[in-house]
Amino acid sequence: MINDIHQDAEQRMEKSLEALKGALTKIRTGRAHPSLLEHIMVPYYGVDTPITQVASISVQEGRTLVLQIFDKGAIEATEKAILTSDLGLTPNVAGQVIRITLPPLNEERRRELTKIVGGEGENTKVAIRNIRRDANSTLKDLEKEKEISEDELRAAESNIQTLTDEKIKSVDTMVADKEQELMEI
Repeated sequence: MINDIHQDAEQRMEKSLEALKGALTKIRTGRAHPSLLEHIMVPYYGVDTPITQVASISVQEGRTLVLQIFDKGAIEATEKAILTSDLGLTPNVAGQVIRITLPPLNEERRRELTKIVGGEGENTKVAIRNIRRDANSTLKDLEKEKEISEDELRAAESNIQTLTDEKIKSVDTMVADKEQELMEI
């Protein structure tokens, strides 16, 4: 029973870390990377389709993303989806190829992005702490119902705290790595 609570907390904390990874990949660093566009949905024959199913995405010369569109009918919709995304990118269409050149980031924009990264990290830490609180609350309920002893409660709470500390350390590492990547010129 205690193991189930611990495993559930660990799985939920891992999902929070995965969500943070996803959020951090969307924050562009001035370097081109195919994952930058992965969250974009293209209205393709009336259905929102991930851009990776409409085009192949590759990197050219470090700062340019090249999209090879599979179907000519999707070129205009793909271009519009990129323009309306929250990335602020301008696509250039040439036949069935769309090129997106990432402009270098200025110092002010880098600082804004590091604040956004820090905010994402803080939100993830809050989520992890909430998971810890839920797990501890469940454990205390079990102790009140006399299903576990007070010693088992203390040991389980200690394990949950250790898990929480590990996950928060992972968040700090991820945020620090992304901030360092953003500040590189």
